[in-house]
Amino acid sequence: MEDLSNLRKIYNSGKLLELDLKDNPMELFRDWYLLAKSHDLILEPNAMSVSTIEDSKNPRTRMVLLKKFTWEGFIFFTNFESRKGTAIEENNNVCLNFYWDRLEKQIIINGCAERLSANLSDGYFHSRPRGSQLGAIVSQQSKVIPNREFLEEKLRVLEEETKSLNELERPNNWGGYLVRPKQIEFWQGRPNRLHDRILYTLLDNFEWKIERLAP
Repeated sequence: MEDLSNLRKIYNSGKLLELDLKDNPMELFRDWYLLAKSHDLILEPNAMSVSTIEDSKNPRTRMVLLKKFTWEGFIFFTNFESRKGTAIEENNNVCLNFYWDRLEKQIIINGCAERLSANLSDGYFHSRPRGSQLGAIVSQQSKVIPNREFLEEKLRVLEEETKSLNELERPNNWGGYLVRPKQIEFWQGRPNRLHDRILYTLLDNFEWKIERLAP
């Protein structure tokens, strides 16, 4: 094993002051996301973790790609029968996390996930490369398979069966989720571990309460 206690860095690339805040956290998210997107060393600024609670009450986290954000929330796509999809269907409370180490910024989002309409899922599915569409059809995500060759053979067969089709049909078990945020926390690394933490909480009147948290 290895002792990591001496691994540390000094955070000094930015600050998050009250004068920087927006009334709506989605505006601040947009500003931070665009900053991450413009950074040469952040290769996937839309990568985020999605945490769910399974039937066993145990949490589970995985990385996915954010595909769209709107005033309503955050959109990603998955197999509804995967472990994450099954967990969301049982308990739609989820937590998203973005961490951009080059910017020393982090965003934590708590909210509820709901399925997108079939039309919206169809639209995104057909915008994907054909290979990705085939992969979504072939893969029974999270199910046990005998080996890699089993998956590749299923793909080969499907490619042959569908080569004459101009458009593939989206499988019913694949589509999008919209996460409607209830809380969004913005974290900015600061010197001496006195980090900036700003918490937005959605109130019953659909306005956002803004609070500063101790680091």
